[in-house]
Amino acid sequence: MGMPAGITARRDWTLDEFYAARDAAPFGERWEYVDGEVLVTPSPHWTHQRHVTALLVRFAPFVEQHSLGMIFTAPLDVLLDPRLVLQPDVLVVPPGELRRKSDVIRHLLLAIEIVSPSSARHDRVIKRPRYQRNRVPDYWIFDGESRTVDRWGPDDTRPEQLSDELRWHPPGASQPFVLDLDAFFRETAPEE
Repeated sequence: MGMPAGITARRDWTLDEFYAARDAAPFGERWEYVDGEVLVTPSPHWTHQRHVTALLVRFAPFVEQHSLGMIFTAPLDVLLDPRLVLQPDVLVVPPGELRRKSDVIRHLLLAIEIVSPSSARHDRVIKRPRYQRNRVPDYWIFDGESRTVDRWGPDDTRPEQLSDELRWHPPGASQPFVLDLDAFFRETAPEE
């Protein structure tokens, strides 16, 4: 019942229809639900996952040390509003959001996307304003090709484009998280 990867369904889906179709789809596709439309992207390339893993390894100790909440990677549904189910590549859920097995993620402290050829438009044009609309404090788009990070806040009309260093100092952290972007991309970028 799956749709070809990268295709956006052009009809107004209900949340229940989305979940039924997504759950029946072949393994390896990422399904997201944006204002009644369905976004389907293929399983990511290993280079994409290398970036995700490298971020998680560096970032998880900071999140845990400062009790900022829980850190996860996709696939994991985030239901920001009744017509929006997203799966950021790396996400930080604020403390207290998840207590029971039946809890659903409805708030984020941070959402990170790693750009892939099949996801670039979705990440930058479709999903970014929805994260902003739902007041996600930080939305970062890592681009391995340009070796930059676009950093968005809820009220930003343009991203802060970072190429040297990424600093994140959320409320509750006694010090900032600092990532040397040049070193990060040197380590995670594959040889041509």
